[in-house]
Amino acid sequence: MTPDVLFSLSGKTALVTGGATGVGRMAAEGLVAAGATVFIASRKEDACRAAADELDDAGYSGRAEGFGGDVATEEGIEKLAADVGERTDRLDILMNNAGTSWGTPLGEFPYFAWDKVMRLNVTGLFQLTQQLFPLLERAASDSDPARVVNVGSVMGEIPHGDRAYSYAASKAAVHHLTKILAKELAGKRITVNALAPGPFISKMTAFATADEEVRSRVGAQVPLGRVGRPEDIAAAVQYLCGPGGAYVTGAILPISGGINVETGPDLFQEAYA
Repeated sequence: MTPDVLFSLSGKTALVTGGATGVGRMAAEGLVAAGATVFIASRKEDACRAAADELDDAGYSGRAEGFGGDVATEEGIEKLAADVGERTDRLDILMNNAGTSWGTPLGEFPYFAWDKVMRLNVTGLFQLTQQLFPLLERAASDSDPARVVNVGSVMGEIPHGDRAYSYAASKAAVHHLTKILAKELAGKRITVNALAPGPFISKMTAFATADEEVRSRVGAQVPLGRVGRPEDIAAAVQYLCGPGGAYVTGAILPISGGINVETGPDLFQEAYA
């Protein structure tokens, strides 16, 4: 099969939450570039509309539409699901990307911040998937399953809090929930996978990636020697959502430059010195 067949998303409809910036924006561009109609939703409606306009002006074969959507509250989730239902009678792809973080030294981490992160990153992801299940099921078939792609993190794979304790714990929960849903929804012909990114340029990581010099130093700590690029996310999403990824479910795809397999120093390095 040729690449244009294996990665084509022509005729597909997708929702990317938090798709105006960061990893979500990278994924949305990958989906539009492959031919999909992509709904971009977040609490910042103006940013979503602007991102959609940029993608529509880029000359890709797909198209984008931006509108507001809040995944942090029960009412917001219900409204977002209803808004999607008004725009389409089937949903081929759901990308649960909306998320937040909080960084505070151990001993000072506030109680409310833990709940805030968990409510959006875990509860919101699960409840939105549940609300949109009928639209996903309607798009699913034996030969071409509907796709759910959750955004986890390499911090959900390795014991590395880096002051973002609730974020790391929430992403570990996302990974486990991804596997649970993959098992339960396989019979409905819906695949459920997750991305586990390392450092990428985004608002969430601006403290480490906005400045070029700091970004270079951060990238030097990654085994492959750099931070992630937009095409790293776009290509991964095209694979998982296209014909080439139709037989993959329950996978946690590391896009972290090797951080996911770091284990610290070699235990016996001194013995070989």
